[in-house]
Amino acid sequence: MKQKNLVIGYIETKNLILLRDRDIHCLDVINLAFAAVKDHVVTWDPMGHLDILKRVKALNPDLKLVLSIGGWGSGGFSEAASTKEGREVFAESAVALMKEYGLDGLDIDWEYPCVGIAGIDCSENDKENFTLLIKKLREELDAITDRDCTLSIAAGGDSYYLRCTQMDQVAEYLDYVMLMTYDLRGGFSVQTGHHTNLYTNNADLSAASTDYAVSIFEQAGVAKEKLVIGAAFYSRVWKGVPDRNRGLMQMAETTGGYGPDYGVLVTDYIDKNGYTRYWDEEAKAPYLFNGCNFISYDDKESIQCKINYIKDRKLAGIMFWEYSQDGTHTLIPLIAEKIKADDHE
Repeated sequence: MKQKNLVIGYIETKNLILLRDRDIHCLDVINLAFAAVKDHVVTWDPMGHLDILKRVKALNPDLKLVLSIGGWGSGGFSEAASTKEGREVFAESAVALMKEYGLDGLDIDWEYPCVGIAGIDCSENDKENFTLLIKKLREELDAITDRDCTLSIAAGGDSYYLRCTQMDQVAEYLDYVMLMTYDLRGGFSVQTGHHTNLYTNNADLSAASTDYAVSIFEQAGVAKEKLVIGAAFYSRVWKGVPDRNRGLMQMAETTGGYGPDYGVLVTDYIDKNGYTRYWDEEAKAPYLFNGCNFISYDDKESIQCKINYIKDRKLAGIMFWEYSQDGTHTLIPLIAEKIKADDHE
């Protein structure tokens, strides 16, 4: 029996107006970003785009529309998960939204349990409460009989995330674990490097890579058939980089801040305006350097390597953040073509 690899795309609700018909046929799942949590209740504003959601279903009835809850800097999870009543309100309100708008599942993007970054509340009890919250969501979804509902999480691709969760238990209730294998290096590091690399360069002291994330999640008890790896349609940029080693693994004057989207990179940066594109064969990752600024990103070559990896490791598929960031409109058709070709046994 052939294994179908999935193409999953995150799209911010405000960007639904940009959704192209061709891409609708390329995608298996659209994760609508984001719903929020306030006083234990999940809320979401479709911003008047319900007609677009209907068009999506009409063009591709097999495509699943999933409501993604949370995102960077989105709080309310720790408080809701801390009590039985809070978990019930969270789960019931999330499922009610899903039913109201004819959606097919839920995706939980809690960044992060037990970690109070970006101003969100946290608790040492988040580890156990996260499991209980996911369990309650699974129960609510399983009670729906008129559709096959999916449940996934967006997970940090590092060992720290695993220490803050009971991933072996959580995974039992999930259809997919979306590994956020981007931002692996960036906002907290002044050393340049790849932020969405497949493998680790042997000269890099950081172990962070897509392959590392997959390996530690498998070791933590997540079936590889549930693992989805991430691709980035945006870049990370370091400034004030010494002109050595093409800028790679150098100490910069800044951390790796949010950089240009892929569409802008193609138009203004890749082998243009003083920037040269280089390829790290060990990491299977491209990067740009102009003698001063270093940019890490994904492109067609690195994404092809990720797709080959998915097939070789028999993973669930690939996801990307975020739809609107590919102004070239070339990455999604490429992903769909390559990942659906020669589906493996």
